[in-house]
Amino acid sequence: MNRSGQIILVFISITFTTFQKIWDHHAFFTLDFFLFTLIAWVVGWQYDKARYFEKKARESEDSYKTLIDSLPEPVFITQEHKILYANHAAASLVRAANKDEVIGKNIIDFIIPEYNERLMERFKQIKKEKRPVNTIEYKAKRLDGSTFFFEVSSLYIFFGGKEAIISIGKDITDRIEQTERLLQKSEKLALLGQMAAGIAHEIRNPLTSIKGFIQLFKANQQKDEYFDIVLSELERINTIVGEFLVLAKPTAAVYVEQDVRVLLKDVVTLIGTQSIMNNVEIFVDIDQNLPRLSCEENQLKQVFLNLLKNAIEAMPQGGNIEVKVKEKVEGKISIKIIDQGIGIPKERLSTLGEPFYTTKEKGTGLGLMTCYRIIESHNGVLDIQSKVNEGTSVEIILPAITQPLLKVEYSYV
Repeated sequence: MNRSGQIILVFISITFTTFQKIWDHHAFFTLDFFLFTLIAWVVGWQYDKARYFEKKARESEDSYKTLIDSLPEPVFITQEHKILYANHAAASLVRAANKDEVIGKNIIDFIIPEYNERLMERFKQIKKEKRPVNTIEYKAKRLDGSTFFFEVSSLYIFFGGKEAIISIGKDITDRIEQTERLLQKSEKLALLGQMAAGIAHEIRNPLTSIKGFIQLFKANQQKDEYFDIVLSELERINTIVGEFLVLAKPTAAVYVEQDVRVLLKDVVTLIGTQSIMNNVEIFVDIDQNLPRLSCEENQLKQVFLNLLKNAIEAMPQGGNIEVKVKEKVEGKISIKIIDQGIGIPKERLSTLGEPFYTTKEKGTGLGLMTCYRIIESHNGVLDIQSKVNEGTSVEIILPAITQPLLKVEYSYV
């Protein structure tokens, strides 16, 4: 330990006593001399001791910083949520040019607001327990505004002679995204299994009928109506397979400007014969000066045809269908199809759009599922409201365009 403080203070005491002896002719070795020299010795010793420990603390802090900087994982030290120190990995994590760009900032500036409460509770726990706590995940943001997931473990420490919290963690965004991909894959596999079971069930029913009639044919029990039933069941199988292929087969979708009035006019004309045969009348109410849509013409027509066909089939005794088209809000077109049919039970509404969930006796649910997928691919929304014995209202909301657009995409619808 350097004793320069003691030496200087004792030297000052001796110098002052010598000056008094020369100037005032006082005795040199007096009680005051010994008292002040002793005080100088003790004070100097304490001063040198304090400087020694201060130096050791600085050296320890410098070593601490050197160690932290050498770590490959992001490390930062905070005090009252303010970043006192951060290593190079932490600066790189938030895409800062250097450590100085991070030091001095509030840690809350790097946390997504939804996670702020979690961070505050975590810091309270760390200060209370004063021991390492389990890792926890946060969604954080970088200086450039991009977000990432950060897994961190923290510890209560003293830094620079003050209470602080040191945190070390790692970017787990890739792990989170991989987990989400696996979950999505699992959900797709589950859906595939569900669809396979549904297809097998739907096809097995007509196959059973066909098998029975073929056995009758083999026993020479043939009637003309038997052939009609067999052909009907074969057509049913063909319809199921066709609906499934529409979902599975990728098609090139060409998005161009279209007038929704023209599309609906074509569809209403096309389905007019079926509506007349079922004693159903279709009323169309379209606002003037509607903006145009960017869409794939055939796909939207398919949606309108499916929905109108469903509305007609929901009214076995006949009735009216209202088609209302208007600009709901600026840049959004609303297309409503309202029937007076048997309606859908409330508990079944949540299953609409799922394969093989249908209210029809011989339906598959694939048609409505296709509608949902087409509207989704057009960045739109399909909403169904219904009351039993009162009717069903289907609303499609599609984004309008304000300038000509030609867009070619590859979509699975």
